[in-house]
Amino acid sequence: MTAATLAPPRPVMGLDAPTRPVRRPETATAAPAAVARPLDPELLFGHVDRLYRTALALCGSPVDAEDLVQETFAQVLARPRRLRDGDELGYLLRALRNTFVSEHRRRQRRPNACSPTPDEIDHAAAGGPGHDVVAHAHEVLAAVAALPAAFRDVVVAVDVTGLSYAEAADALEIAEGTVMSRLYRGRRRLADALGTA
Repeated sequence: MTAATLAPPRPVMGLDAPTRPVRRPETATAAPAAVARPLDPELLFGHVDRLYRTALALCGSPVDAEDLVQETFAQVLARPRRLRDGDELGYLLRALRNTFVSEHRRRQRRPNACSPTPDEIDHAAAGGPGHDVVAHAHEVLAAVAALPAAFRDVVVAVDVTGLSYAEAADALEIAEGTVMSRLYRGRRRLADALGTA
């Protein structure tokens, strides 16, 4: 007999192979989820000025801007809210933008001609000191309001509200690079619309 006949047969892989204990990958401990805290209504009113500036840029009209801010606060305060990231301003800006979009869609479904009030006509006709500055501001805000939504939101967040790129990215839920790109293109469109390019 040869050595080959004395050796035990080699196991066929998968059939006779000894089973090894299956090592399961260790589950990585997940980072603790951000603790959601209740939204404190007292802290919200410190952001009214920034919200109004944002609303004014979105609407182009002081009256509509005031209505938009009031409607946003009414919706936010209507029921208890919880914040995951602890950023009241970002939360309010998102709520303001969502309220504006909802209102805009509602108005498109039910168009109505809105004529200026007698006070607005008298104020525009008065032409008092600073009238040129006010007229130019209205022209700029109207041009901002006429931008496509993606550009308008970023221009309003950074140039009107004064948010940093990172804050604007958080508030709009987009990447910071997208904020910079849309801001650049939005500013170019504004310059073209206002004839300052």
